[in-house]
Amino acid sequence: MNNVVPGLAPEVPLTLPVPVERTLPNGLRVLLTRRPGVPLAEVRLSIPAAHADLAVADLLTAAIFSGTETASMSEIARRLQGVGGALGAGADPDRIAVSGNSLATGLPELLEVLGDLLKAAEYPDGPLEVERSRIIDGLSVAEQQPDFQVGRVLDARLWGDHPYGHQQPTADEVAAVERAAVLALHAARLHPAGARLIIVGDIDPDATAAAVEKALGDWNGMGESGTGEPRRMEPLPDMAPGPLVLVDRAGSVQSAIRVAYPAVARTHPDNAAQHLANLIFGGYFSSRLVMNLRETKGYGYSPRSRVDHAPAGSLQLAAVDVATEVTGPALAEVRAELRGMADNPPDAEELDLARRYALGSVKLATATQSGVANYMSVLAASGLPLSWLTEHSERLREVTPADIRRVAAERLDPDRAVTVVLGDGAEIREPLAAFGEVVAP
Repeated sequence: MNNVVPGLAPEVPLTLPVPVERTLPNGLRVLLTRRPGVPLAEVRLSIPAAHADLAVADLLTAAIFSGTETASMSEIARRLQGVGGALGAGADPDRIAVSGNSLATGLPELLEVLGDLLKAAEYPDGPLEVERSRIIDGLSVAEQQPDFQVGRVLDARLWGDHPYGHQQPTADEVAAVERAAVLALHAARLHPAGARLIIVGDIDPDATAAAVEKALGDWNGMGESGTGEPRRMEPLPDMAPGPLVLVDRAGSVQSAIRVAYPAVARTHPDNAAQHLANLIFGGYFSSRLVMNLRETKGYGYSPRSRVDHAPAGSLQLAAVDVATEVTGPALAEVRAELRGMADNPPDAEELDLARRYALGSVKLATATQSGVANYMSVLAASGLPLSWLTEHSERLREVTPADIRRVAAERLDPDRAVTVVLGDGAEIREPLAAFGEVVAP
């Protein structure tokens, strides 16, 4: 019996479809991508919503499917079910988004339903109250969870009065929203100016463009500015280091440690090196953070790090949840691993493992129609085409250990980080004080 593990297969080049772009007379930008394989179509609509009231936006996106001037909620559901379709909506500080899918043959019907919702949603009182109660219940539960609590404090600490500093409404804010405010937000923001529709699937671009024109060509409005130009989100302020923030959760048996540090945008020349540096530090299971805190010391089950790219700016974030008694040592290890990325940069083998993971992840994420649609939507929010993924993959191949050292020295300095820890203050304040001043939120 041969027990020799075979070597890795040769890398297969990334191949991506080429979108066809159209712009309707009303200003709606449409990106159509033929991706056969399964007879389905994916739809992603993004509408600018900078500075919208998040409580109102959440209620709007939950209740928009409750009925229109011409169709009840049950009729909308039947129309979608008849074409194997589904639609959902959500909001964040930048946008109101609608996503869905259907059988490719049912795409025109799904688009007709979408158009009816955008042009004539009524938000009737009964369903609106049901959705309000559901959102409040969800927030009431979430607000008791450590991850949600520490995330809310971290956002406020990082971004202050910028809209990114308040990325989730409170249950009380949702409870105070009146139906008139939902109708007003729809009238002010749900317009084609600045909006982007992405469709990926087993489609004919010309026929699909005609279906979009038929369903959404008369979706009009100038929005609250009266100019047809959506309100823009201002860039994030510079990240300002400061005292460690301790969120006291009396009696907690665990501490949630969050360490945020600067990041560059996708368009920056250092982005590829940043991507790989994050993976090596804590971005996948073979990372240094996992090997140290989980495998060697047993401090936490899922230490991790990520790079977040948003339209207004980017950041890196390390997250570790540990037992109360090891809070101080765990934070010390996070800081040491951050500093070690420059002091002890990866050798060629460690870098190549992360590189293979990064390249493979892109291929997996774009292997489905849904994955392609998601990537197109995310990249388009930064003004980037789908082909950027191919260019990024090439840049990943060119990153050297020296590049990792340089980027780490510039951006993975723990003394430039913003640190928030949630836990039992009586137990962890003293060990945290070893890292400097400790303040309340």
